[in-house]
Amino acid sequence: MTSLFEGIRILDLTSMISGPTTTMILADQGADVIKIETPETGDHTRMVSTRRAGMSASFVNNNRNKRSLTLNLKDDRCLAAFQALVKTADVIVQNFRPGVADRIGVGETACRALKDDIIYVSISGFGETGPYAQKPVYDPLVQALSGLTTVQAGSDQNRPRLVRTILPDKLTGFAASQAISAALFHRERTGTGQHIQLSMLDTVISFLWGSDMGGHTFVGNEFTQENAQSFIDLIYETADGYISVAVQSNKEWANLSRAFDMPELVDDPRFKTAALRGKNIDERLNLTQEVLRTRTTEDWLARLEAEDVPCAPVLHRREMRVHPQVQANDTIMEYEHPTAGRLRQARPAPRFSETPTSVRIPPPALGEHTAELLAEAGLSQTDIATLAAEGLIKLGDSA
Repeated sequence: MTSLFEGIRILDLTSMISGPTTTMILADQGADVIKIETPETGDHTRMVSTRRAGMSASFVNNNRNKRSLTLNLKDDRCLAAFQALVKTADVIVQNFRPGVADRIGVGETACRALKDDIIYVSISGFGETGPYAQKPVYDPLVQALSGLTTVQAGSDQNRPRLVRTILPDKLTGFAASQAISAALFHRERTGTGQHIQLSMLDTVISFLWGSDMGGHTFVGNEFTQENAQSFIDLIYETADGYISVAVQSNKEWANLSRAFDMPELVDDPRFKTAALRGKNIDERLNLTQEVLRTRTTEDWLARLEAEDVPCAPVLHRREMRVHPQVQANDTIMEYEHPTAGRLRQARPAPRFSETPTSVRIPPPALGEHTAELLAEAGLSQTDIATLAAEGLIKLGDSA
């Protein structure tokens, strides 16, 4: 075996971010992912800005190692081609609004009738049932409903704030890919497939609970109002920029005191213990800020690192790409795309010693693999040409 999921075929009916993230993680790990798109426009992310040579960065960054098949599933012939592929598949992933997959004939029941051990995955925004199930959903709405925006605010008295990245979408992709891996392992042991349902809302609430829901953990002792430990975050101004410093233990506090040339802080009655440093957090963080304003970022990093104080520079995205630690990790890869030119992307975070990930297939043009995949599904060249002529499929950029 040269890759983790060699021989596993996934039919990807998803668009936007959560579903494509799910399937790209598995594609990077060796799965044969067939991305099924509408022949007119394909995945909506193909249309968004930041583009080169007809390819958008958003599409490119979520769809490598996949083959693109265009099908108008409203047509019986295209639906029959999809059904033929279902019989060869291990996993189906869709993120239609609840009820749509069943209505168009690609729901879990219909697919399981064709392949009884299929792993069928339904990703929704708010859930399969309930008052919000049929609402249109985007990432900010999930951040709002899940409580994430008020967690981000720091306190119930502060204005709610969005996390400035589409965390619910991407987090759901990671959760779904892990669930699919677990279901494949279960099927390997038992021979049984199953239906996996997960929503962006449930994913974020589960994610928050580990660190942000302590006031609602003990039944009967719930907080009626969330108050921030401090209204000061751990990003500090220096003389020429910003730095993050985070100190927890007594040892780290003593190290910080030495870096500040303020040994008296160790015995300061406000800060002698972790509990006191927590009680007097605003005083401690204000003091830290005033000291850090006196030197440059470079000076402080050198002094803090010499005393083993947890710290890091605050980097812009262009600076992050060339930071020595990012380069040492070999985090960012580059490769050639046949039309969009040289691409830069983050490598998959897990590194496997025996089954390394790789870019086998660059992000595909719309319908790029339609002809070969329909041939695999048993269609003749005449049938494929007829469907293309009727606009029910798109045969890549040559059509």
